[in-house]
Amino acid sequence: MNPTPCIQINKHRIGPGHPCYIIAELSANHRQDYQQAVELVHAAKAAGADAVKLQTYTPDTITLDCDAPAFNHAADSLWRGKNLYQLYQDAYTPWEWQPKLKALANHLGLDLFSSPFDPTAVDFLEKMEVPAYKIASFEIVDIPLIEKAAATGKPLILSTGMATAEEIGEAVMAARNAGGKDIALLKCCSAYPARPEEMNLNTLVDIQSRFRVPIGLSDHTLTTEIAVAAVALGACIIEKHFTLDRATPSADAAFSLEPAEFRAMVQAVRTVEQALGTVAYGPTARERESLGFRRSLFVVDDIAPGECLTSANIRSVRPASGLAPKELKNILGRRARHVLRRGTPLQWEDIE
Repeated sequence: MNPTPCIQINKHRIGPGHPCYIIAELSANHRQDYQQAVELVHAAKAAGADAVKLQTYTPDTITLDCDAPAFNHAADSLWRGKNLYQLYQDAYTPWEWQPKLKALANHLGLDLFSSPFDPTAVDFLEKMEVPAYKIASFEIVDIPLIEKAAATGKPLILSTGMATAEEIGEAVMAARNAGGKDIALLKCCSAYPARPEEMNLNTLVDIQSRFRVPIGLSDHTLTTEIAVAAVALGACIIEKHFTLDRATPSADAAFSLEPAEFRAMVQAVRTVEQALGTVAYGPTARERESLGFRRSLFVVDDIAPGECLTSANIRSVRPASGLAPKELKNILGRRARHVLRRGTPLQWEDIE
């Protein structure tokens, strides 16, 4: 089977065998305050993110200003009491901020890219020279948008929340047909916040098997363990919403990590990456020190010359100075060549 190809975003090689690419999603957590957006970028760097991600839309490019029932959130929604237009009016990132935030992120050594939500957003982001595009889960069925982003030739990351395997396949095919070569897929549960039992992380392995692209997780849970488990299953990208303070309201705060939590997640991911290592058998360099404490065959009761070797006077014990335990069946019933004292590691020259 051909290996899964990697994608490249700026200096980051993303795929199996490379460090997990960790994205801090800012979304609405700037709370319409440019200085908070700046602080978020600085905090993302300090927390160990590789990239920060924005969302590029306006209320008018993503929905209609309409109070019809279809445009209102349900009574049990996190955003109840607002229609879609009002939600996005509060949540959107002003476009004039975005080039400045990209310049700041790049100065700090972070990648910055965005999720476009309509063709004008792609055009705008192309002028910003973003290094990649992320298609949100709700837009995975917007084939023209995917084609527009893929046609830029930039790496394309697709979130798959709610999508069937067939819908994912259609999106990937559309991207490839439009010229997209570097594609990654993120497992996602589009619930806010998501519960661990809703994550179905084993789907990650199936996605990689079906589509042969780097896989990752867009995680809306409030835990750090889910992301770490995803990395153990092969995730090459982790995206988490990021806030300075979850107690301060925003459209996304309830399912975002604070800086200390995000930093702990990054550290845990890096530890797991070290632990995964490579396929390896035999002792490691440090394990070689312990080889001498394996079991071997020892004399456990004094044996006179010519005396028969039995399970009563020969046993497998630690350490490893004697014959290998597998030789026990070959020496029982044979006779001692000379006196063997208790505690002697048995050797072939001790046996007639």
